[in-house]
Order: sequence, then structure tokens, then C-alpha cells
Amino acid sequence: MFGLSPALLGFVLLAAGSAGALAYALLFNTIASEKTSERRLEAIKKAETDSTAIRARRDRAAEIAKRRKSIQETLKELEAKQKDRDRLMARPSLKTQIRQAGLEVSLRRFYVLSGGCAVFLAFTVFILGAPVWAAAGAMVAGFFGLPRWIVSYLRKRRVKAFLNEFPNALDIIVRAVKSGLPMNDAVRMIATESREPVRSEFRRLVEGQQLGLSMAEASMRMTETMPCPEANFFGIVIQIQSHAGGNLSEALGNLSHVLRERKKMKAKVQALSMEAKASAAIIGALPVVVALLVYITSPGYIMPLFSTSVGHLILGVSAVWMSIGIFVMRQMMNFEV
Repeated sequence: MFGLSPALLGFVLLAAGSAGALAYALLFNTIASEKTSERRLEAIKKAETDSTAIRARRDRAAEIAKRRKSIQETLKELEAKQKDRDRLMARPSLKTQIRQAGLEVSLRRFYVLSGGCAVFLAFTVFILGAPVWAAAGAMVAGFFGLPRWIVSYLRKRRVKAFLNEFPNALDIIVRAVKSGLPMNDAVRMIATESREPVRSEFRRLVEGQQLGLSMAEASMRMTETMPCPEANFFGIVIQIQSHAGGNLSEALGNLSHVLRERKKMKAKVQALSMEAKASAAIIGALPVVVALLVYITSPGYIMPLFSTSVGHLILGVSAVWMSIGIFVMRQMMNFEV
């Protein structure tokens, strides 16, 4: 409606451009400072993120190093304790051997029974017509030899029964822990439902905990009544897990697998050595069998060995040499797995 002259239109445009330039000039420092502030904030945020990541990595590395150091210290401590325990296991006292055999017999009663055994053997040998020195030897063997041999036999039989049942007990503990049951409840379940002698050993673990011992300390004491490496392995696994943490069910599962493989290896070694054992048994029994056959066919020919002093000397020397040979063959056939 109103017509604008070109001069006026140019003036308006020039005035608007001048106002915009003036406003930009006045606000330039503010805009620049805001951009600088944004860049600084982004740099600070990035630096904080980097420092947080670096700190997290540093804390993780420190935690790993601390855990590794804890495991090393635990292993050194266990090694020192193991040396002392091996020293005691190599030469256990008579009282310890009686406990390991599962006998509830005091030392005083054991010595009384040994004396009765010695008197019985000496009397039996004397009644059979043997000389006095033979009766004295039978008395010594009855007091120091036979009772201790019985304790050793019962001890080995108890260890064998423990090794047959122990992997099954570990499998039960692994399943219980995987299902969410606490370790203490799993041990109590073994102490009430497992077979002997595993039940007695785990009952000692429960009693030790009731007296204030930790599971690791109670498990490390198992070797005092069960002298076998497998019980020691169990104590070491529990000790390391209590100090360093980790997956207990996986550790016990691996231990169960190792124990079963050791059992298979022992059976394989025993099967491979049966031929040598049969040969040793035949060689050891051959002199006795030959002497019995000669006595049956020609008693007068062999009786001087039993009726004269020279014959007694020959029998004694022969028995010593045969015992040495049997002992050497036994050592050659026994393998520790």
C-alpha cells in the first residue's frame, strides 16, 4: 500500500545490518567464553572419566596383587605346617597310632594287653618243647611285635576304608554347596549319614567347630587321626579357600576327581605288581614247603635241624637271610602313588 523508495529501503537494511554487527561485536566475548567453558567442561569430564578408569584399574591391580600375596603367604604357612605334620606322621607316637587305628584304648591298657600277649606266647612256646631262649624270644615278640603289628594292620585297614568312601563324601558336599546349602550343614550331613570311618572324621570336624575352631583349622587337624595324603589335600583346599576365596564347589569337585584318579593309579600299580608279588610269595614259601616235604618223606634226615644246637644255628641264620630277602623284595614291589 505504501510504496518505499529504494533509498529508504537501503537505509533500513543498512541500519539492520549495522545493529546486527554491533550486537555480534558486543556478544562475541560472551559467546566465546561460553564455548571455552563448554570445552573446559568436556575436558574436565573426560579427565574425570579417564582418572576414574585409571583408578579402577589401579584398584583392581592392587586387589589382585593383594590376593596373590595372601595366597603366597597362605601357601608358605601351609608348607611350614605341612613339614611339621609330615615329620610327625613319619614317626607317630604309639598313642597317635592307636587313635589312627580307631581304637579307644589307653596306653596303660595297651601295655597290659601287650604283657598278657607276651606271657601267652612264651607259655605256648615253652609247652611245645622249645628251649628257654625261644620262649624268651616269643615273649619279646609278644610284647613289642604282635600288638604293634595288629595296631598297624588296623590302621592301614581304616585308611583304606576311608579312601574308598571319601570321594563320595566330597561329591555330596559339592552337590550340597551347589544347591545353596552352607558348608557347615553339608559337613554335618556327612557326619551323620556317611559310612565309617568318614563319619567319625567329619564328626570330629563338627565337634572342633563347636569348640570354637574354624572349618579350615578343624580340617587341617584331620591328618592327626587319618594319616593319608588325601585328608591333607582336603585340609589344604579348605584352608586356601578360606583365606583367598574362590569357588568352593569347583575346588572340591576337582579334589574328588584327583582322589578317584589316584585310586585308579594305585589299583593299576597293584595289578602290574601282582606277578612280582606272586613270585616273591613262592620264593618265600619254598624253603618251608621243601622242609615239610622232606620231613614227611625222610623225617630222620631233617630232624637234626630241630634237635641239635648246630641245627638251631642253621635255622636261625637261614631265617635271618630269608627275612632280609623278603624285605628287599617287598621294598622293590611297593610304590608310593
